[in-house]
Amino acid sequence: MSSATIESLAPLAAALPDPPTELPFTEANWRTLLAIMDTIIPSIRRETQATDKSTQLTISDIEYNTTVDDLKKTVTNPPDSESLDEYFNERPSEIPRFQELLKRTFVFNVRDDARKGLGFILAALNTRVGCLMLTGSATSFHEQPPHIRESILQRWQQSYLPPLNNVYSQMTRISRSLWYKTSPTFHKVSGFPPVPEHYKPGSHFEYDFMQFQPGTEPEIIETDVVIVGSGCGGAVAAKNLAEGGHKVVVVDKAYYYPPSQLPMSEEAGGIHLYDNGGADNSDDSSVTIVAGSSWGGGGTINWSASLQTQGYVRKEWAQDRGLTFFETAEFQNCLDRVCHRMGVSTEHIRHNHGNQVILEGSRKLGYHAKAVPQNTGGNEHYCGHCTVGCGAAQKQGPVVSWLPDAAKAGAKFMEGSEVHHVIFDESSGTKKAVGVKGTWTSRNSEGGVDGPDSGKTVREVIVRAKKVVISSGTLWSPIVLLNSGLTNPQIGQNLYLHPVNIVLAVFPEDVRPWEGGILTTVCTSFENLDGHGHGVKVETTAMLPSYVLTLANWDSGLDSKTQALKFRHMNGFISIARDRDTGRVYPDPVSGKPRYQYTPSAYDRAHVLEGVIAIAKICYVSGATEIRPCIGGVAPFIRNTSEMPSSSSDLEADPGITDPSFKAWLEALKRTGNKPPIAPFACAHQMGSNRMSVRPQDGVVDPKGKVWGTEDLYVADASVFPSASGVNPMVTNMAISDWISRSIGRELRGVEARL
Repeated sequence: MSSATIESLAPLAAALPDPPTELPFTEANWRTLLAIMDTIIPSIRRETQATDKSTQLTISDIEYNTTVDDLKKTVTNPPDSESLDEYFNERPSEIPRFQELLKRTFVFNVRDDARKGLGFILAALNTRVGCLMLTGSATSFHEQPPHIRESILQRWQQSYLPPLNNVYSQMTRISRSLWYKTSPTFHKVSGFPPVPEHYKPGSHFEYDFMQFQPGTEPEIIETDVVIVGSGCGGAVAAKNLAEGGHKVVVVDKAYYYPPSQLPMSEEAGGIHLYDNGGADNSDDSSVTIVAGSSWGGGGTINWSASLQTQGYVRKEWAQDRGLTFFETAEFQNCLDRVCHRMGVSTEHIRHNHGNQVILEGSRKLGYHAKAVPQNTGGNEHYCGHCTVGCGAAQKQGPVVSWLPDAAKAGAKFMEGSEVHHVIFDESSGTKKAVGVKGTWTSRNSEGGVDGPDSGKTVREVIVRAKKVVISSGTLWSPIVLLNSGLTNPQIGQNLYLHPVNIVLAVFPEDVRPWEGGILTTVCTSFENLDGHGHGVKVETTAMLPSYVLTLANWDSGLDSKTQALKFRHMNGFISIARDRDTGRVYPDPVSGKPRYQYTPSAYDRAHVLEGVIAIAKICYVSGATEIRPCIGGVAPFIRNTSEMPSSSSDLEADPGITDPSFKAWLEALKRTGNKPPIAPFACAHQMGSNRMSVRPQDGVVDPKGKVWGTEDLYVADASVFPSASGVNPMVTNMAISDWISRSIGRELRGVEARL
């Protein structure tokens, strides 16, 4: 929540004697925050069994029994009555791990202005005047009975006051995300295993990370090339330059986790494998941004999809933007070279239920769908947990392939090292990069990374180099450049996010959606809706509870808990846009971390909605009994299962998507639309914030990746994309970094030859 949005609560601000400026965990604020969490994930008891109606949401025995009977008809091997009662009775405030993770989230992962905004609301809810204005009652929020608190949250969703919309959307997402990660009962009743079943940890490359002793003076390292970032761009550059005979040092602020520690639980994965605890938000909270932050970067937590840059995108970059390289045979060589190293192919793919729905549903509707190549070395990789790390080590990302190759060629590595800025020598009148400066933080005495810095060695480190390559990703690379004193106004601009809307569908069969390759198919019929390469692809998504159920509509506590119990019968699908319109990355004025000014435009939202409608049709013809777009105000389509065709003779009378009730529901979906805040958008692809250009005024780096206005400073990651790739960006990122790093190698060899 931006502090600016509090302006709409000006009368309330004037009534508060001392409005707080941040969120201290005072007893009153904490109590109110937990009351909100308990309202979203309530303790539910039937009326005849309720013991404390001031803390339990009570429903009639008839409603409770109807809910249980419906679940028993829907869910394979439904939980017994005792387990269901335990599940429905659970609430977050009674789970210590939930409270610990909630505190961690607000201390480490919520922006300063968002804390101020929420602190303002929480403080107001503890005053008579504030409660009267925000809830319509003078009674403090936490003292209201659960059903009244629930109705207050429901009103906030529709409120004309943006801060209340924001509190509703953020709190319903945070509470459910943390609860799915920490609930003692959810895994038990849903059947979801925290880690995949029937797998063995894969082989482990023995990384030898640089270590430093305590000291007050900076540790100084000399090398030919320093690469800041170990992700898809940096890893490819490291391999190429090390194998070219150059001394290479790769530094990354994140840490390495071997296959024996992967896949992590959702709780641990969010903390250790992702930026900002697992997710961040754009300034207006319209988009939830998910970005990897681990040794190997996004290549450690992505979904193996290995699509090459499409022809119409290459044409746009070459002909419209003047970057002719992208239509050359050499760029195709770069694409093929990186795919070959990772064993990219469509062989040995075994599609899980969700991906079969994409293929077969598209076929029935006349859409085009195909298999997505996987970077699994030609192996079948039937694991849906890779988004929290690949324990089998079959995914041939940076940690498994490129970085070990670099190490074998002599590259050195430094984990836990956050680079603050690039060091320049300006004695010759130009900004010549000569190294980077940052802070290295060791692991703790037990080899872990948790705990305070007081139990670790913290040392300032300077890496001096002939060439500096920034490969920190689209979100962090512009921050490093800005922190280095560069003033090009294009730095951080032109941010593309491939925004998505999600549709959840419930199927009669036990689909166990967490099993199988995450993204092995794609429907491409809607990828060029405007004739200029902008549109959407329809794909599956990672089916981990805290990733998908968090974005589902929250209408009431009972509905939310009930729907979560159908998880083993669900699949999730995304309508993912190649966005035309952009945002920007800039540093937070307090923390210095990346901030994102991005709202999906009406133009791009219209394309995403077309994909949502296509997904609904695909799910319908695939036999889904419930179709649930994650768009507030859109009721789910609930199928009359008694009218579903049960034999080949029935198929002749099957109306398909011409079913009048389904058509009417689609029209209602179109009328509602997907404009934020009612529709949450998500993003796992970030591109373009240091755009490549043929002229300095149009971008940040030149056609060979060198930063305009500098010498010996390069960027090699997805931030240099001229526009959105339209496909999962890994292969495009790697191919461009392959080209940039080979160019750097040629320059180094030329310099050395002259010497």
